[in-house]
Amino acid sequence: MPIVCQTLRAIAGVALMLVGTTAAAQDLAVVGARVYPTPEAAPIEDGTVWIRDGRVAAIGPRSSVKLPAGVRVIDARGRIVTAGFWNSHIHLIQPPFHAPDEQAAAALTDALRERFSRWGFTTLFDTGSLPGDVRALRARMVRGQVVGPQLLTVDMPFFPEHGTPIYVRELWQQTKTPSGEVASVAQARARAAAQIEAGADGVKLFTGAIVGPPQGVVPMSKDIAAATVAEAHAHGKPAFAHPTDKAGLDVAIESGVDVLAHPAPESGEWSPEFVARLKADDVALVPTLTLFDSELRHEGVPEAVVQRFVSNAQQQVRAMVQGGGQVLFGTDAGFTDVYDTHLEYKLMSAAGMDWRQILASLTTAPAQRFGQSSQRGRLAVGYAGDLVVLGSDPQRTADAYGDVRMTVRDGRVIYDATAPAASAGSSAGH
Repeated sequence: MPIVCQTLRAIAGVALMLVGTTAAAQDLAVVGARVYPTPEAAPIEDGTVWIRDGRVAAIGPRSSVKLPAGVRVIDARGRIVTAGFWNSHIHLIQPPFHAPDEQAAAALTDALRERFSRWGFTTLFDTGSLPGDVRALRARMVRGQVVGPQLLTVDMPFFPEHGTPIYVRELWQQTKTPSGEVASVAQARARAAAQIEAGADGVKLFTGAIVGPPQGVVPMSKDIAAATVAEAHAHGKPAFAHPTDKAGLDVAIESGVDVLAHPAPESGEWSPEFVARLKADDVALVPTLTLFDSELRHEGVPEAVVQRFVSNAQQQVRAMVQGGGQVLFGTDAGFTDVYDTHLEYKLMSAAGMDWRQILASLTTAPAQRFGQSSQRGRLAVGYAGDLVVLGSDPQRTADAYGDVRMTVRDGRVIYDATAPAASAGSSAGH
């Protein structure tokens, strides 16, 4: 299923978010860096990126960009500058993100900065959270109370009947959240429509839900999955799938999903023919390789099993890249406690992704996938003033993408490695 276009409502929503963030934007210029405007473009040596009113006003060699008086100049000599990063798989479910209207704005700002902006993210796609939480947090950001990345969300995920995953049951009980299970086509359509009309930016299906022994994994009904995806597409929104195993992968693909939120290490090796099918159907993949490494170790799984899962997931990523499929960077942070991105970059590199392909997964690919390629994902005149300043060059080592020194969203500095830890959050109101 080709990727659906954004509706006018989605475009209006993005514009509304920009109103809330650019009001506090500064006129600033990052000067003297090696600038990578896009993954495929040649670098600009001794470059300048000038942001005015939240948008890129000029980009080029320092000698060719004349800055007016009053612009804040950031000396980036010896640094690398890229477009702002997207994390296309996170979860805003850990404190303080539940019931954000009840939380102090400074605590929310600090958490967003230390967990996400700290790693260069200017856009986050929440792929499953408690109902309404991310929409409420986003509303506080639009009002200027909370500072952080652009937020997209699928809101509450869709589970198969009798398939609430074992690892979220306690959270669902503690928060008294209504069941996320869907038992009929009519229920699936109605809930998908309701969530999207309330402000969700897509849907997330657990086409293979881990429920524990004796059944292990419960697949979603193909009819229910297809109905949920169809409703999302009718609203111009993408559908994510959590596949887990081969059965879940089959349901995901046959229902027409747009993004596989994880590889499926238990599904076996992906052949060139299988990847060609994914590419033909315009299905993207989010590697989340650190998840398989960190979570399995945390659970005390034997090292040989950890290595098998990671290796299988890397093979699927490698096959996807070699077959020309689209890869989107994502970590599953928030479900896992691993926010540091260094290991993910190392694992992606070991799976065969070069520095340009990794940069694309962080910038141009998600911007295209989620309908913002005319506004974000690259450094170009007129584009959003989203950028990352790195301390080292990813051409030398992929985990340099984790060496973030500054993150700027819409012309506003949302992370500065040289600033005191609490400085950004202290200015936000309650």
